[in-house]
Amino acid sequence: MFYNTAWPAWVALACLFGRGRRRENILAIFGPLSFLLLMACWAMALLVSFAMVQWGFGSHVNVVQGPGGFWTDLYLSGTTLFTLGIGDVTPMGATARVITVVEAGVGFGFLALVIGYLPVLYQGFSRREVNISLLDARAGSPPTAGELLVRQARDMAGLEGLLRDWERWAAELMESHLSYPMLLFFRSQHEHQSWLGALTAILDASAICIVGVQGGPGRQAQLTFAMARHAVVDISQAAHAKPRSPDPDRLPPEDFRSLVSHLAQNNVKLKDAAMAESTLSSLRALYEPYVATMALRLRLTLPPWRAPEGLLAAIYVVPLDVRDNHAVGRRPHHRPAELPSRLADDLAGDVGDIPRNDFFAVDALDEEADIPGRRALIVEDLAAHGAEVARLGLDRPENAQAPALGHRWLLLRSDHTRAKHHGDQHCG
Repeated sequence: MFYNTAWPAWVALACLFGRGRRRENILAIFGPLSFLLLMACWAMALLVSFAMVQWGFGSHVNVVQGPGGFWTDLYLSGTTLFTLGIGDVTPMGATARVITVVEAGVGFGFLALVIGYLPVLYQGFSRREVNISLLDARAGSPPTAGELLVRQARDMAGLEGLLRDWERWAAELMESHLSYPMLLFFRSQHEHQSWLGALTAILDASAICIVGVQGGPGRQAQLTFAMARHAVVDISQAAHAKPRSPDPDRLPPEDFRSLVSHLAQNNVKLKDAAMAESTLSSLRALYEPYVATMALRLRLTLPPWRAPEGLLAAIYVVPLDVRDNHAVGRRPHHRPAELPSRLADDLAGDVGDIPRNDFFAVDALDEEADIPGRRALIVEDLAAHGAEVARLGLDRPENAQAPALGHRWLLLRSDHTRAKHHGDQHCG
């Protein structure tokens, strides 16, 4: 009842800040703040309840100064529940003393409950977020099934191990979020990352593998799909969220054909392309209504099936030594370089551990280059920083398989090009 009332009110407050990072920051506060508010509500309920019990039995209390009454009973209840033991108001009679002793015991138990809750919640949250962060370098940001399969195209054994790890992650997610439902409202600290988005991407990838990827881990995909669907169905039912079909459709026919073509170009081929669309559609119907209703409930954005087009096409990677040194204004840094805001707006998500804002700090970026008509970043040792470069949505160039230590690559992006972002959830 607390969350059914508090969450819609908080969403309405967050919507006053418009869309974007500011609204997301407001929504992210709700998780930890709601825990404190819930504990305060429980404490107030206990305090008032024991005061009413004392008052109902006739307010048999001894007051040093002033008259008795309900407010005196309330004061006695507060000093007893929080174990203050001031002594200016004391119970008289067997009944009043029994009530006071019981309340003191409840007060100790309540404090122990609050202290014990905090590490359990933090442990559940941190264990959930570790795999989500690891998925970022393997499936992009936001994570997509198409990008996951493409990056694992030459390592199907690795994909099988990854799906096995996410089968266990889904089981732990279900158990922790059913036992502690408030974890649903704890949002990831990185933009374009969420437990629901990661779970949806894994379900999407598992569904494609079940449809039939040549050399793919079909059996493990079935197990992961079953566990992940079990998790999202049980969590949505516990949250009293009625399933609803995604609107708009996450994978219309033209997008499906584009996805199949994109996978085929990257050596990920479906066994039976003719039946793949209908089979995939039936699998999607088993989980998409549940992830869609949870996304609407929690104001989260579901990931697309493949990385948005336009990002890779707009970025050029060339060796630094082929550029005119006078055209590149180098500005060395003794700390991670700051990403220009105009380029930051073109990127699809967080980079490293720094949330997207006016500037970024990125471990892999060592210098900022100023080229007329372009925004550019210089990356030190592209091979050593493959994961960080992947966070930018970049692929290593074919001629950069084994660059020498300290070799620098220039990443360019035209100023007028914009990345296509997945639609934001509407307020209301």
